[in-house]
Amino acid sequence: MKWFGALLILAASTWLGFAAARVLHERPRQLRQLKAALRALEAEVMYGHTPLADAAMHLARQTAAPLSELFERFAAALCTEETSAAEAWEKSLRTVWGKTALKQGEFEVMKQFGATLGQYDRLTQQRQIALALAHLEREEAEALDNQARYAKMAKSLGVLAGLLLVILLM
Repeated sequence: MKWFGALLILAASTWLGFAAARVLHERPRQLRQLKAALRALEAEVMYGHTPLADAAMHLARQTAAPLSELFERFAAALCTEETSAAEAWEKSLRTVWGKTALKQGEFEVMKQFGATLGQYDRLTQQRQIALALAHLEREEAEALDNQARYAKMAKSLGVLAGLLLVILLM
């Protein structure tokens, strides 16, 4: 019975370590998706002259979850509610953000970007997208650095913490 408990503790701590490492791996991937979505939004608005709600629906279909949900909620809010694009963006952002692996820095960048949505002409909007992309580029570099630095450590720490706990309890 002791061994079963020890294996259970070891498995749980290992699982926690691998879950922490998965978050570190997921953040750069989601940042790349977000940057690609912003580039696609820029192309839709600048060159396709697509309305913002339609462009957001196109992005929702092209982007993987959970970011697809962000654009889906944004498009729905623009179509159904009497609200500004900035308010709809922030509301969608707050609703979906907890499901992502992204951090507060990215949230602030996207919130500032959303505050400019639909308020300026196409050229200024293009500059705002470029600014958001530059900030996200910096955040991605940081995320990749953190992934390289801490992912393996998180896995090892999960296993070793479980072993330590098993040893202490035996």
